[in-house]
Amino acid sequence: MVRKTKEEAEQTRKDILNAARIVFHECGVSRSSLEKIAKAAGVTRGAIYWHFKDKAELFFAMREEVFVPMLGRTDAILYDPNHANPLDAIEGSIAEFFRVLEDSLQFREVFEVMISRCEYVEEFASVQQEVGRPAQDFLEKILRMYRLAAEKGYLRAGIAPEAAARDTWAFTSGLLHLMLGCRKGTGLEQEIPGMIAAHMAMRR
Repeated sequence: MVRKTKEEAEQTRKDILNAARIVFHECGVSRSSLEKIAKAAGVTRGAIYWHFKDKAELFFAMREEVFVPMLGRTDAILYDPNHANPLDAIEGSIAEFFRVLEDSLQFREVFEVMISRCEYVEEFASVQQEVGRPAQDFLEKILRMYRLAAEKGYLRAGIAPEAAARDTWAFTSGLLHLMLGCRKGTGLEQEIPGMIAAHMAMRR
């Protein structure tokens, strides 16, 4: 057997991650075997085990493959020093998240897998908390920004940063579920920027 180069091994890993996303999305995680994923990727099951110890590790690697670039984009807006008003940063970051969700099929499919195609049983029973970590991280990030907005006098009087953060967290989660539940072409995508702006306007 010819030893693979580092570049070939990395390409195999990417092929496996891409196949995992497609198979998880089509079949659901619980009904997606490593054999199915290997066949879709054009590799052996052994090749999967070379890169990932089990299906749960493959699942998280698939998630990170799209999450890391997305977080880079949204965090760049959230922490942009050019935003004098932290509320503008929150609004811009949330709007960018939904732009990515609309523009990237891979990103949308991963969210659909996480939200509606993954049963947290058997080997996944212990990973539900980890699956929810990005949402918790988002809450903590916007809470810091709302506190900063309050300190600078931008947050409307009478609104506690903690309450504002939880409300925005729930709003964003609800909008995400609504968008994933609607087929493209319904017009919802065009309404989202206005909905985000209206949500943030109540805090100014």
